[in-house]
Amino acid sequence: MDPTQAAEIEAALPALLERFYARVRADAELGPVFNDAVQDWDHHLGTLADFWSSVMLTSGRYKGNPMAVHLQHAARIPSEMFGRWLALWTQTTDEMMSPPVAAVMQAKAARIAQSLDAALHFRLSKAEAAKSETIQREVSKPYRSTPVFDERTLPQGLRQAHTTKDGVWGVIRVLEGCVRYRIEAHDQDVILSPGTPGLVRPQEPHHVEPVGPMRMQVEFYNHPPAL
Repeated sequence: MDPTQAAEIEAALPALLERFYARVRADAELGPVFNDAVQDWDHHLGTLADFWSSVMLTSGRYKGNPMAVHLQHAARIPSEMFGRWLALWTQTTDEMMSPPVAAVMQAKAARIAQSLDAALHFRLSKAEAAKSETIQREVSKPYRSTPVFDERTLPQGLRQAHTTKDGVWGVIRVLEGCVRYRIEAHDQDVILSPGTPGLVRPQEPHHVEPVGPMRMQVEFYNHPPAL
């Protein structure tokens, strides 16, 4: 993204978010969920501006935990609701942003929706769930863990597509900040944060990327782990 586009986003964010969330609040499907969840909309819009500045411009202004917030309302957020959210976002960005910037912001929003949807509705397969349930009767501990990495010390090998060995499961545990976790075959990103770990299946290509300052560690298991 060039400096002109970055400046456009930064300047437009307050008005863009105000118009977008006015539509969200008035929407028959989205409005009841958002209006029940948010008590102070002025404060929330400021937080959202920090979030989008961090997501689009890597400004690092946002310090919250979006996954944990959405998990509190998971029962009221079916997968279909993300489609409605994206439709309103597309409408608003098309109206208020230049076409190239609108396209970038829409693509980013789609990735965020995929991440949240995957985290809120993730389920193991039936076979994995049955095996995991049996193993949970025993104490589940990793046989090995990596050192704790931050955004500067995270090895390049973890930032590019890689896999565990056959039979080896992993758990990405974020201690501070946020990490983007991509499962290559699914073409989806999940934003991991403290309390929201990432499950790595054996020999499944994946990689991670810091989202601003962070600290994380990877645990390794020889069975489906407890998250």
